[in-house]
Amino acid sequence: MPYKDLREFLIRLESEGQLRRVEEEVLPEPDISAAAYAAGQIPSGPAVLFEKIRGYDRKKVVMNVHGSWRNYALMLNLPIDTPLQQIFHELVKKSDSFPISSKVVDDAPLKETILKKNINIFEILPVFRVNDYDGGPYLSKAVVVSKDPENPKNQNLGIYRLQVKDKDRLGIQTSPQHDIAVNLRKAEELNQPLPVAIAIGNDPAITLAAGMPLQYDEDEYDMVGALRGEPAEVIRAETVDLMVPAGAEVVLEGEIIPRQRSIEGPFGEYPGFYSGTMKQAEIRVKAITLRKDPILFENLYIGRPWSEHDYLIGPITSATLYRQLRAMAPEVVSVNAMYCHGYGTIVSTKSRMAGYAKIIAAKLLATPHGLVYPKLIVIVDDDIDPFNLNEVMWALLTRFRPDRDLILIPNAPGSTLDPTGYPPGLTTRMIMDATKPVPPDLPLGTLSLLTPPKEAAEWVDLLNPVRRK
Repeated sequence: MPYKDLREFLIRLESEGQLRRVEEEVLPEPDISAAAYAAGQIPSGPAVLFEKIRGYDRKKVVMNVHGSWRNYALMLNLPIDTPLQQIFHELVKKSDSFPISSKVVDDAPLKETILKKNINIFEILPVFRVNDYDGGPYLSKAVVVSKDPENPKNQNLGIYRLQVKDKDRLGIQTSPQHDIAVNLRKAEELNQPLPVAIAIGNDPAITLAAGMPLQYDEDEYDMVGALRGEPAEVIRAETVDLMVPAGAEVVLEGEIIPRQRSIEGPFGEYPGFYSGTMKQAEIRVKAITLRKDPILFENLYIGRPWSEHDYLIGPITSATLYRQLRAMAPEVVSVNAMYCHGYGTIVSTKSRMAGYAKIIAAKLLATPHGLVYPKLIVIVDDDIDPFNLNEVMWALLTRFRPDRDLILIPNAPGSTLDPTGYPPGLTTRMIMDATKPVPPDLPLGTLSLLTPPKEAAEWVDLLNPVRRK
């Protein structure tokens, strides 16, 4: 059964031993981030619920909700010890049900308190710096809702970093590859503000869909329905013409001020480095709707991999790229984009013709995520599991020949957060074809490929103490 909200999912996590409650009073800084980082370093890291925050009476913070494969499996209603590759295939299976349209409801706990005057984010949320040298407190796991000013049917959910600059003012990073950047450009061409709604503390499927690199005209709420197996429930915002997740803990409503940019950052980002300061757009918050106390503030630790960010983004990026590539090339078998937000992406495929791996890599670069993120692309055959790095390295060392199988694309678009980009946003893409040659290409000499003994599978069961249980 899907979880109707974050609270219901936390109950499930606790029942499975995947939630730790911290009842002692903690400081917003450095305690919350330090504990969240620590939880992300544990292979089966739990979610961490802080019940007493100094300076914030009756307010709670939860971290690391998506921060382990156990948590991920429970979110998808799979057995708790489901391995990563099976999690990937379950995401693919569920996303194949896309689209399942959302359901509009008239009432939700989110509307228990409505504030339209004297807005003060610092009084509502126990915000904190995620890393020591961040330019200020950040909302790093909020879901931002916007829509196309010219075509209101195109709405977007995305997770963008939000710097709390004042009691009613946020900085937002709107990189060119983001759908919200398209919406903002169109609004500014019309010299209009762009209405936004920022949902905090969401049903875990909402967060997953918001992080998926879908096509611009694909509605993330429809993907939430696919992941849940039933429609996502949404409710109309109070002051902006947007539909927001009905199960959210709190929603900030406002608008991006047109043609106004100010310094945002630095911020500790997923490559493991601080991004520099940049001029970014600003949001003016006009209203806040929220549940009655206690408010559950969900945030995300981001830093050098692995952190909750990598657990959250890796599988959904892999599954979305697989879905998009398979639509263009049905030979694609699996995609692993787990590393640094897909900076390194491995694709396994069957080959339709000689040189086909290069075409698969080109198709990857044509996807929304491929536009800027993958800078190291490895293409392997369908007998290689891209999630098994031992197999991938074997393919590279025995099937890849640099003089013929290496492609460099200089001066290509890149992530502005890539520390090797110079200038930021420009990089060199590298494609490594580690597939076997097929006719009319020349084969790999006259060598015969070794295969494991047929009886080995029986011995695996006999020798593995876990399986014997």
